[in-house]
Amino acid sequence: MNMSKEVQKFTREAGYKPLEDRCIIVKYAPANLSEQFAAFFNSEFYVLQMCEHEIILLPFNTTWGNLRKDVSLVLPYGDIQSVELGDNKLNTVITIRTGSDTIRLTTQQAELSDLRSSGYYATIFAGSFKNWHKENIEETLAALKGLGMNRPKNSEQH
Repeated sequence: MNMSKEVQKFTREAGYKPLEDRCIIVKYAPANLSEQFAAFFNSEFYVLQMCEHEIILLPFNTTWGNLRKDVSLVLPYGDIQSVELGDNKLNTVITIRTGSDTIRLTTQQAELSDLRSSGYYATIFAGSFKNWHKENIEETLAALKGLGMNRPKNSEQH
């Protein structure tokens, strides 16, 4: 089974409308060097799925490598003020700012993802060596970066 299709199935079952080919594998980004060290041993990966009206995170089961039928974060597009992307060695850091919070995620860059965890998780249910994370990352990051840009600059926050 194509894991990207499995992600869409889970997303629909959770009550959201997934955008096709707009899912990638992410982890929460560490804030400092101490957290970076601890994060190296942390294998909590999520699928970031862009939907019609929001971004959701679907967690992987760390024991079996499959998706848990759970949504751990729902972030409506209307709440997003900005999205910034930055390179951090072999990863891209995604910083999403809302009116009240900053969410930092990290995703493995496409070039080496076949050799890293994102490639493993992307192919585990695909039944082949198709790495949908690698195929989706460029366009998903571009779509994420475009979020929040259409909001009026001087709008009052309520």
